[in-house]
Amino acid sequence: MIEIKNITIEGKVYQGIKVDMDPAPLVMIKGEKGFLMCGYLNMEAADKLGAIAVSTSGIKTFDDLLNKEISKISQKAREAGIREGMKGSEALKIL
Repeated sequence: MIEIKNITIEGKVYQGIKVDMDPAPLVMIKGEKGFLMCGYLNMEAADKLGAIAVSTSGIKTFDDLLNKEISKISQKAREAGIREGMKGSEALKIL
């Protein structure tokens, strides 16, 4: 099953995408400039493409992605001011 959901944070609307997979779902939230992703997605590829991307692991829901701390960031995300340890919801405001 694929779920697409609008997620509103402080009046801004972001698009969440969740794909049920085994053993864990693929979860991503798209911002205006970049995206917040689960560990399934590849940060090296994001860097090669010049994407503003952040990642965290142990995700099963959109809320998990918003509430967990960021563990990996692309170079472009670092340049935008995102740092490891920020909550996903904080990083999304920059994304």
